[in-house]
Amino acid sequence: MNNISLIVVDDHELVREGICNFLETKDDLKVLAQASSGYEAIDLVRQHQPDIVLMDLRMEGLDGVEATRIIKEQNPRIRVIILSSYHDDEYIFPALRAGANSFILKDIGAQELVEAIYTTFKGDTVLNPQIASRILRDTYGPKSIDANPFVELTKRELEILKLIAYGKNNTVISNELKIAKGTVKGHVTNILSKLNLHDRTQAAVYAWQEGIVRRK
Repeated sequence: MNNISLIVVDDHELVREGICNFLETKDDLKVLAQASSGYEAIDLVRQHQPDIVLMDLRMEGLDGVEATRIIKEQNPRIRVIILSSYHDDEYIFPALRAGANSFILKDIGAQELVEAIYTTFKGDTVLNPQIASRILRDTYGPKSIDANPFVELTKRELEILKLIAYGKNNTVISNELKIAKGTVKGHVTNILSKLNLHDRTQAAVYAWQEGIVRRK
């Protein structure tokens, strides 16, 4: 993993400082600057051209949605991770339409935040399960998940389904379970087939809805 440069945007100083102090403990993460508003974020991004912007949503003046839109218009290469306490539809969809690459909530664990940064940097999307559920419902409709709740999953498949629900990609699952990435892919295919689901996002939503996983 190459060094990843970041700008952290949050109008609460204690929150912002806490995030920055933690990220600076990671050798491959470099916080270039901090911003307390959308306007300040745009100026600092122009100056520093970071890889990642951690963006709060609700700020006075220019909010995170509009700041994200401007940043992505000026430099689409920069990846924006929304880090917010709010997960209502009125925040989720405007932020994603503005170009946000990932959307996670502030109750995320510290190491999970680091993993979200790594994943987003590589070009993938990280969505909090609550966010994924809302997107799925909006995209497919409330009856889109027609899984069979009585299907028999193996112990390993249940283990992988739980990790999927917590936002882990195949590489992370492979490392955590110490099995080949191809084996993980095969298990994921079996899970989707057995549950009659289309993709891993639906699998994650299903796991949360059925109580297979619970909030940590």
